[in-house]
Amino acid sequence: MILLGVNIDHVATLRQARYRDEAETFGGFIEPDPAAMAWLAEDAGADGITMHVREDRRHVQVEDVQRYQEKMKTRLNLETSMSLEMVQLAQEIRPESVCLVPENRKEVTTEGGLDVRGNMERASEVVRELVQNGIPVSMFIDPDPDQLEASAEIGAPWVELHTGSFARAWYDSESRQCELDILSEGMRIGTELGLRVNAGHGINYENVEGARKLASIYEFNIGHSIISRSLTTGLVESVQKMKSLLNE
Repeated sequence: MILLGVNIDHVATLRQARYRDEAETFGGFIEPDPAAMAWLAEDAGADGITMHVREDRRHVQVEDVQRYQEKMKTRLNLETSMSLEMVQLAQEIRPESVCLVPENRKEVTTEGGLDVRGNMERASEVVRELVQNGIPVSMFIDPDPDQLEASAEIGAPWVELHTGSFARAWYDSESRQCELDILSEGMRIGTELGLRVNAGHGINYENVEGARKLASIYEFNIGHSIISRSLTTGLVESVQKMKSLLNE
């Protein structure tokens, strides 16, 4: 069975659109509450919760993560950059796993995978530091054989394949299969290297039809589409529907 991790970031995005300048950024009258939505997603069958604390704190706040952990029912996957500040924060939060991602202040959301090969020294330091502190690490990378090999070389136990190119190609019949083949090959190489292979980015209720063909993927982390659908059907239905589609 393919597991479903629900990314709750865009619940915080909605809150910040209204209450960004408020001194209190969680709980009380501030809504929607990312922690409460994370608990609801767990009740609906989510196998884990992903939260991305960015350096610029544009959506999820540290307080959101801490509140979620107070009543956590599954596990927390913390997305973060490799900066000194964020790696230290990850060790203070102590999530069940960390996914290292690239960050660009000008991007709307994370676009493209981390360049592990081009940052071997720093990536190796971060992975070693977190793993030694009992926190498994996943590298968010494009399905590129060289990046997969680099991730294995630095001792990362997991990778998360960036599915953005596939997600965009889904609506172009000529390139759809090509991108799916690239992901399939990345999945195969990662598995042969002994990596646990997760995937995510841009997966929705339509292109999941192709994504679920990647049967060896351990877990998909999906956020925006689930949160968007929940505006009309509710979060419980949205989570349950996506989990069902992944495993048809």
